[in-house]
Amino acid sequence: MSTDHLARLLEEERAEPLTWRDKAVQPAWYGRSVDEALTLTPALETLSTPMLTLDRSALDHNLHAMKDWCEAAGVSLAPHGKTTMAPALWREQLEAGAWAITVANEPQLRVARGAGVPRVVLANLLIRREALVWLGRELDADEDFTVICWVDSLDAVRTMDEALTGAGVRRRVPVLVEVGAPGARTGVRDRAQALEVARAVVAARGLELAGVAGYEGSVAHGTGDAALAAITAYLSGLVDVHRALLDDYEVAEPLLSAGGSAYPDLVRAVLAPEGRSETPRRPRVLLRSGAYLVHDDGYYRAVGPDSRGTGPRLRSAMHAWGRVLSVPEPGRAYLDVGRRDVPFDQGLPVPQQLRRRATSGEVATMVLEGHDVIALDDQHAHVRLPAGSPVRVGDVLRLGLSHPCTAFDKWSLIPIIDDAAADSPVVVDLVRCHF
Repeated sequence: MSTDHLARLLEEERAEPLTWRDKAVQPAWYGRSVDEALTLTPALETLSTPMLTLDRSALDHNLHAMKDWCEAAGVSLAPHGKTTMAPALWREQLEAGAWAITVANEPQLRVARGAGVPRVVLANLLIRREALVWLGRELDADEDFTVICWVDSLDAVRTMDEALTGAGVRRRVPVLVEVGAPGARTGVRDRAQALEVARAVVAARGLELAGVAGYEGSVAHGTGDAALAAITAYLSGLVDVHRALLDDYEVAEPLLSAGGSAYPDLVRAVLAPEGRSETPRRPRVLLRSGAYLVHDDGYYRAVGPDSRGTGPRLRSAMHAWGRVLSVPEPGRAYLDVGRRDVPFDQGLPVPQQLRRRATSGEVATMVLEGHDVIALDDQHAHVRLPAGSPVRVGDVLRLGLSHPCTAFDKWSLIPIIDDAAADSPVVVDLVRCHF
């Protein structure tokens, strides 16, 4: 699968002058391209705060750790691009062997198409008539472009088919029957409904039945025995529907797909054997993990395979940096980081390190323990300080974050530093996000 078109578009984007329009851009970079700005070898200490950064060493580690882990089980990867909405990172994932990029809705699909992603999984329903007509025309215009959608009802099948055939679209759109669970987002609620929807797809002129998919993360949360059992049972249900449709698939290689950001080990354990089966329609088992590349210091570290010792060993590749603006009373400090800058839906940031720059330019660092962010305002973080805390006005704190999906959407451009754990991190790249 060629990424040449994606590479050309990214080069054009990198050549555009940097301006004040992105809050991560420093005045010294104004009017420069990304590559020209990087020739300045910007040190972490020269960046304004608040700031979100990515860690190049951790990104590389996670990219290859997940690749090797999937290959060892014969599982393919279609990373969920909605986590970053960063075509530059999508390109890295595709060139590391990812089979496709996954997106979640129509606007994200347009970004993937505009960026030149050759194969896209839309892990959702697409039922707006104008969107279907647009998609059909894009598919007819480019034989190297592929999109796979989901369906979960007769109404969805009929709506898609009428829009595509009514517009005279020549290529049939491959669709996966989405299997859900009661109270857990979209998807058919039982095996009988899945088979009924699948039969309707086969009868449709504009669609072709290409597999079964679902999302185990909406079934249960946490790492308790009951949660893991519920997720395993749900994944087994996906397999059951897939086996029931073996004679109905209209493609040579059907897809059997689940999420896998929090529970990739369970997905691999239950679904991977189907990909090694001896059936004539042996499926491609497709993991759609979105968070693995960036990981985190919160939710995914707590519930992911790290907590069970059963999956790839991942490292957090994102951090926020905030400056201490005020220590107005004992035991409390305020940073210039707020809800506009960092995620908070899956846990508050955690102070990890203090960096203090002397007038000479030398930087002293120290690990922080017992310091807690207890609240976030729009532009401030409330930090509870333990007795004897070294924190003082002007210090910069590195914050561990939870949930990359709601970190990237707050930044249109993100600096990548070489190593967040280094004594003197420097910016080695800039990545643009398209939300």
